[in-house]
Parts: sequence; structure tokens; C-alpha cells
Amino acid sequence: MAGKKILITGATGQVARPVAEALAKDNEVWCLGRFGDATAERELTDQGMHTRRWDMATDGLGGLPDDFTHVLHSAVHRGDGTDFEDAVAVNSVATGRLMTHCRRAESFLYVSTGAIYASQGLDHHYTETDPLGGRAPWLPTYPVGKLATEGTVRAFAATLGLPTTIARLNVAYGPYGHGGVPVLFYRQMLAGRPIEVPRGGQHLCSPIHTDDIARQVPLLWGAAGVPAQVVNWGGDETVGIRDLMAYVSEVTGTPAGFTEAEVTRETYAYDNTRRRALIGDCRVDWRTGVRRALAAHFPQLETSTPLS
Repeated sequence: MAGKKILITGATGQVARPVAEALAKDNEVWCLGRFGDATAERELTDQGMHTRRWDMATDGLGGLPDDFTHVLHSAVHRGDGTDFEDAVAVNSVATGRLMTHCRRAESFLYVSTGAIYASQGLDHHYTETDPLGGRAPWLPTYPVGKLATEGTVRAFAATLGLPTTIARLNVAYGPYGHGGVPVLFYRQMLAGRPIEVPRGGQHLCSPIHTDDIARQVPLLWGAAGVPAQVVNWGGDETVGIRDLMAYVSEVTGTPAGFTEAEVTRETYAYDNTRRRALIGDCRVDWRTGVRRALAAHFPQLETSTPLS
């Protein structure tokens, strides 16, 4: 993709930042976000990107150009975990305003989540037509806000005639942000805290490295349509959380402890048939990707363990 004018929200996050950096090489990229980290904002502008402060809960879009050719909406208002009205209102209203402002775009991509699926057991591989109604005990408002926003995106795509893709992201991981589940759980291991797993088994996931995410965003724009195209967005491989963290333990030398619990950080395995038919396969296998993510977040490991 080259010569386009691209708008990216949440551009300092682990998902959107590598996309912004990849696209900025050959396109005009604008980034919206709160930019609480001034260093991250400066790093974006140093690469030629335009930045604008935008709080979804309070800020409008006046003065922002409206001639973007492509939009990636990755920003999310997570809320405090208890105020569901706030999560629904902020996310859906801000997204409706964003789509209306960018109604002339060639394509709009909304980053949703697999957490909106209703749980169907540890070994189930979720498809885009599975029942919705997910829960996230670690942040209950998160899937509710995402599901409400999916409804907003569908409505505005149809009303505005704006070609749109809704991509339900699986476990994303990589060098930016908090690094994703492998890095978050590794920090628990370093602190000597056990990882909670369900009784009698393990959650599965379809982890996707941010290199694949950055490569696939233009392809997902290309797959956009009216009505909105809905697609699971995860890696090609299925791995259990116990197995994932056992591998992290193997390559780092840090013991991984597990404890069975009623409440866990649930993840989901995907049936990727639709995504592979639309945009093809991923390129980063999960073992290689996890080693690279660990090396990025814990460079000191390279002195004792060959991660890269």
C-alpha cells in the first residue's frame, strides 16, 4: 500500500503501533490517541506521522481532515470494569462520530475481540456465526463495550455506504504495549505468582504476532464490504495456555507455576476458515513470535538465552 492517507486510532498500542510504523514508510499516516506517553508520540512524529490528541470520552473531531482513504479504529474505552453504561455509550458514540467524519474513506477497519463470544467449552474452535455474549471476569465491561460497538459499526457501514471490516482479534502479542498474554504471564512467573487455569484442562488460543497483524491490515481493508464483513483475526496455530507458558519457561529458564481456579483469564481458539479464504495465511509461527516478543521486552534475556 502506497500513496494513501490513513487514519489510525489507538496508535501507541501493541496492535496499532506496528501497523502505523509499517504504513508510514509509503503513506501519509495520522494517529489519534490520548498520548499519555509523550515519548511514544514523539517516536511516531519522528517517523513522519501526524498526531492528534483524542479522548474518546470527551473529544470531538473538529479540525481533523476528512479525506482519509483508509481508517483503522483500534482505540477502545475499557472503562473501570463496573460502569457498563459508560462503556457502551463512550465506545459506540465515539465510533459513530468517527465513521461519519470519515464517510468518504475507501475502507474502514474496526478491531473487535473474541471475548464477545459466548463460552462453549475449552476445546471449541469459534466461528464467526457462533453465539455472542462473552464475559471477561478480569474486566467485565470490555466485551460489552466491544459488542455494542460492533452494532454501531454495522449500522453506520450500512447507513453511510462505507465499506467496512470487523476483525475479531484473538491473542495479539509483540514488541509494543504490554506485549500480550505471553509477556503478561511471564511477568507473573518472574514475580513467583502462579498462572490461573481452568479446572481439568487449559484454555486454547490462536495467537497472532503483530508482524502478521501489520501485514494483514491492508488485506482486511481490501476485504471490506457493505454490509460489514465480519472475520476472526487470529493466528493459524492453536496452542493451550499451559503449553504456551511451559514453552516460555523452557526458553527463559523461569519456572512456570499453575493453579486451577474457577475464574481465569479466558482465551479462545479460532476456526480461521473465513479469514484464510479472504486474506491468506499467517507467516510467524507462535514459537518464533514468542521468542521475539520476549527478546523485545526483556533484552537482558539475550545474554543468557538465545531468543532471537
